[in-house]
Amino acid sequence: MFAIILSTAQLNAQSDQIDRSNVIWTTQSKNSGESMPCGGGDIGLNVWVENGDVLFYMSRSGAFDENNQMLKQGRMRLRLAPNPFHAGDFKQELQLSKGSVRISAGGTVLDIWVDVFRPLIHVSVKSSRPTQLNAFYESWRFEDHVVAGPELRANSYKAPQPFEVVTRKDNITFQGNEILFFHRNPADQENIFDFTVKKEQMEAVKDQLFNPVKNNTFGGIVRGSNLRAAGQSEGTYASTGFKAWKLESVKNARSHELEIALHVAQSGSLEEWKTELAAIFKDAYDNRKTALSASQAWWKQFWNRSYIWIEGKDSSVTRNYNLFRYQLACNAFGKWPTKFNGGLFTFDPEYVDRKYSYSPDFRLWGGGTFTAQNQRLVYFPMFKNGDFDLLKPQFDFYLNNLKNAELRSEHYWKHKGASFTEQIENFGLPNVTEYGMKRPAGYDPGIEHNAWLEYQWETVFEFCLMMLETERYEGRDITEYIPFIESCLTFYDEHYQMLAKQRGVKTLDENGHYILYPSSAAETFKMTYNSTTVICALKVILERILALPEKYLEKSQREKWTTMLQKVPPLPFAEFDGRKTLAPAVTWARVQNSETPQLYPVFPWGIYGVGKPGLDIAVNTYRFDPHAVKFKSHVGWRQYSIFAARLGLAEEAATLTREKFKDSNHRFPTFWGPGFDWTPDHNWGGSAMIGLQEMLMQTDDRRIYLLPAWPKEWNGKFRLHAPYQTVLEGSIRDGKIENLSVTPSSRAADVTVLPL
Repeated sequence: MFAIILSTAQLNAQSDQIDRSNVIWTTQSKNSGESMPCGGGDIGLNVWVENGDVLFYMSRSGAFDENNQMLKQGRMRLRLAPNPFHAGDFKQELQLSKGSVRISAGGTVLDIWVDVFRPLIHVSVKSSRPTQLNAFYESWRFEDHVVAGPELRANSYKAPQPFEVVTRKDNITFQGNEILFFHRNPADQENIFDFTVKKEQMEAVKDQLFNPVKNNTFGGIVRGSNLRAAGQSEGTYASTGFKAWKLESVKNARSHELEIALHVAQSGSLEEWKTELAAIFKDAYDNRKTALSASQAWWKQFWNRSYIWIEGKDSSVTRNYNLFRYQLACNAFGKWPTKFNGGLFTFDPEYVDRKYSYSPDFRLWGGGTFTAQNQRLVYFPMFKNGDFDLLKPQFDFYLNNLKNAELRSEHYWKHKGASFTEQIENFGLPNVTEYGMKRPAGYDPGIEHNAWLEYQWETVFEFCLMMLETERYEGRDITEYIPFIESCLTFYDEHYQMLAKQRGVKTLDENGHYILYPSSAAETFKMTYNSTTVICALKVILERILALPEKYLEKSQREKWTTMLQKVPPLPFAEFDGRKTLAPAVTWARVQNSETPQLYPVFPWGIYGVGKPGLDIAVNTYRFDPHAVKFKSHVGWRQYSIFAARLGLAEEAATLTREKFKDSNHRFPTFWGPGFDWTPDHNWGGSAMIGLQEMLMQTDDRRIYLLPAWPKEWNGKFRLHAPYQTVLEGSIRDGKIENLSVTPSSRAADVTVLPL
C-alpha cells in the first residue's frame, strides 16, 4: 500500500477549503426531517434543534434485530435552563474539517462529535453563565411491538406471515446515575435466520451457515459528570409514543460533559456484552486527553486525500459532493457496509412520506437486506477519492458470506462455486419474501421465484472488480480475495454447463461458448439468452484476474481461467435506424424494470468509452436505443450521468450531474430521495459522485484521460487517485489544465489531457 505525505501547511489549507462546504443554519428546525448528519467510525447521528431542545437520533452499524430490522439506538433530548437557543444569534453548523456539529446562541456553545476510533458520542456544553442540563434518553421500544401491514417492509419478513412479527422491547434502566439500554435478540425463539433457512430448504446445512442474527446485542450507556437520575416521563413524537429516562445536573455549571457509548456484538452472554461495554468507557477514559485531537486529525487527513472544487454558479455541485462523502465516511470502520437506503441517517418516516407514520426504525427495503445493484453505487466512487479503507466493510460482507453462497450451490445443485443472488440478507441467503413463499411444485429451490430477480447472479462480479481494483489503485495485497473471485467464476462455469447438459447433449454452443440461458440483464431484461451484463462481467473479471502479478495464481489456475475466458460468448448487438448499438442480450422474454444494462459495457465494465474502439456504437446505444432513451433520468440509482461522462458527452454529463447534485427536498442538501428506495438515498449520491469523477478523469489500465467530459465553463481544482498508486492534482482554467502534478512523476507520460 502507498501513502502520500502532506505538509502541515497543505493539511491546514485543505481544512480551510473544506470548511467552505459547511452547512450553517440560523433558525431552528421544525422536526427530524430537518436534521443534519454527524458521525464517525461507524456511528451516525441526526442532529437538530426544535423548540429550544437539542435532539439527535443515534445509529450504529450492525444493529440488526431478530427480524433483521436495523434499529436505531434511541433518541437524546438535551434541554438547558435557562434555555439559550431562542436567542436571535442562533447557529447550527456542520463542521466538516472536524467531523462535528456546533450549536450556539445566547453565550452558549454546544459541540457534538463522535470518536472516530471508539464507539463514543461526546456532547460538551460551555456557557457564559451557570446552566442546568437535563438529558433525556427517549425510546419508542419500551414494549413489544407487533409489526403489521406496510411497516413489515422495514424488516426481512417484508410481508404478512401466518404468525405475528414482533419487535421485542429493549431493556432500559437506570444504573446508578447512568442509563443502560440494550436489545438482545432472543436465543430461545425462531428468528428471521431460522425462518429463512427453513423456507429456502437449507436446514440440512444450517449448522454450517454464517449467522449474524443469533445473540446479536446492541445498546449502550448514557453518562455524564455532575448528572443524576431524575425519573421517567412519556410523550409522543411524530406519531410515535415514547418513554424518557432523565438525567439532570446536580448543580448548575458553566460547562457540562455527556458521553454515550454504543456497543454492538454477538456476545455469548449478556454479562459478557456488558463487560465489553464497560471496557469501551475504560478505553475512552484512558485516552480522554487525545481522543478529540486524534479524531480531528483523522478527518483532516481524510479531506486531504482528494477533492474536486468547482468555482462559480455550479459550486454547489462540489459542496454536495463533499457533504455526501462525509455521510459515507461516518461508516469508515463499520463491520457492516453502508446501507444504500438511508445509511446511518434515516429519520421519522412520515417526513419522507406521510403514509408511513411509523417509528424512526422504519425504512423501505429493509435493514439487514443488502441489494448488490444498489450497494455497488455507494462504493465505486471511493477509488478515485482514495478512500480505500472505507471499502473494507463491503468486502468483508462478501467474505463472511462466501461459505453460505457456496453451500447454496453444493446443496441445491451438487456443484461448486458461490451463488450470490440479489436482495441477499446479511447472512448471504436471498430475502425470504423475494425468494418466493408460494412456489410451484417441483420449482428449483435454488432459484428465486421472483419476476425481477430470477437468475440475476452477476452483480457480485462488480464487487470482484472492486477487489481487483484495490490491487491496482492502492497496491494492496489481495490474496484474501482471490478465493472469493474464483468461487464466483466457478459458479458460472459449472452452473451453466450443468443447465445445458440438462437440456441437451452439449454443454457449449457450436462455437465452444457458454449457453447463458436463462440469465438476466439486471432486473430489466428477463429470461435472457447471453445477457450482456453476464458476458461483460465474465470477460472483464477473467481478463483482470489473469493480468494479476504472478504471485496470485498457480499455473493450473491461470490455465483454468484462460480456458474459461475462451468460452465466454461475444457481446450481442442490435441496430436502430441503420445505427449499430449494444443489445441487452441476444434475446429476452420480457422487460421487467427500467434499467439500461445495454450500457453496462460502458459502466461499470469499461469495455467501451473515451479512447477505446467502438465508441460510436456505445454513443448510438445511448442516443437511439428506445429503452435507453425511455429510461433516461437523473433520479435515484439512474446512471445516465456516468454513461454520458464515459462517452465523452460533456454537455449532457454536466446537465445530468447538476440535476443529480441539486439540493434535496429536505433541509440538509444531500438527504436525497426517496427516489426508488428511501431517504437519504445513498445510491443517488454514489452515482452522482461517480459521474462527476468520470467527467474529470477516466482511466484505462495505465492510461489516464483528463477532462474527457468536462464543460469548458467549469473552473476549479482537483486531486484524484488513479491506478498504480498514482495521484493527480491541478487546476482547471478555461478548459485547460494548469499546475498539473502527477505522483509518482514517472506516471506523467501516461496522462493525456483531452481538448474541450
